[in-house]
Amino acid sequence: MNGTAAPLVSVIIPCRNEENYIRKVIENLLHQDFPKEQMEIIFLDGRSTDRTREIIQEYAGSSGNIRLLDNAAGVVPHALNEGIRNSTGEVIIRMDAHSDYPVDYISQLVFHLQHLNADNVGGMWITMPGADTVTAKAIAVALAHPFGIGNARYRLGANEPIEVDTVPFGCYRIDVFGRIGLFDEQLIRNQDDEFNARLKKAGGRIFLIPSVKILYYARPTLTKLSKMYYQYGLFKPLVNIKLGAPATVRQLVPPLFVFAVFLLAIASVLSGSALILFALLIGTYLFFDFCFSFLLAFRSQFRFLLLLPIVFPVIHFSYGTGYLSGLIKYTILGKQHSTDPVHFDISR
Repeated sequence: MNGTAAPLVSVIIPCRNEENYIRKVIENLLHQDFPKEQMEIIFLDGRSTDRTREIIQEYAGSSGNIRLLDNAAGVVPHALNEGIRNSTGEVIIRMDAHSDYPVDYISQLVFHLQHLNADNVGGMWITMPGADTVTAKAIAVALAHPFGIGNARYRLGANEPIEVDTVPFGCYRIDVFGRIGLFDEQLIRNQDDEFNARLKKAGGRIFLIPSVKILYYARPTLTKLSKMYYQYGLFKPLVNIKLGAPATVRQLVPPLFVFAVFLLAIASVLSGSALILFALLIGTYLFFDFCFSFLLAFRSQFRFLLLLPIVFPVIHFSYGTGYLSGLIKYTILGKQHSTDPVHFDISR
């Protein structure tokens, strides 16, 4: 900590059915170079049906700074808020059970939080395959490219710490939650984006620390990828309502594209001009889809060329369709949504 007394840090980790990954993340934490006496680790388990709880309890029995709490609601925002309420730290670090972290992860984030006088700091996402399959590897490649995920800096990188609109997971000063409140428990997805946008709106400062690398394991199949991005899109309109405006412009591109495709597809039945516009739109999209797929396959593995042209549309159309569905349900029709995880396939 460069001579500065280390603050007490509370690490909060929501988890559910993570038996294949939970042991690794615990080992990551136990081998951090941050002072162990200044760190508490709080796992919040949401109705796991595998060995996740058993593994955590095994470590908690031999380590005095690991706690296991129940997340009865079974979803992430409830877990985060319960963890914050039960924490004692001056700094709150939200971590994910499905990622790998460097040994200096906590010490680097805490240092930059203090050094930059920031309210939230976070590291770079390095997207890793969720399984040892060609499909999983192609998904990871697509999720690290601007054509797949836009201009999110935490995925694309930077040369030095920069101020951004959001970071993955986050390392927060505890007073932030007193100033702007806790995470929105209506948002099963996108709660980080909404919270960070609210923090920025209140004058808070968020920094990306590109030297801190997080290995994040992506969804391994196209079905799981599609479900995840559909849910990301589904809850974005709720975020926008609460903020009074879209948090970022990039989130509007997929729904506008999907809406245009849908509208022109219907209109083309009655209009030759609409049919031409529809063909131009689809043709232009497919041109860029195949161009970026070819370049990525050429740079990584050429066998991805058969998969990447499918992966990109799955991301774009799933998110765009989800966003339009959320716009209709939660804004136009004004329906209330359930936060019961029974209604959403949110597990891995």
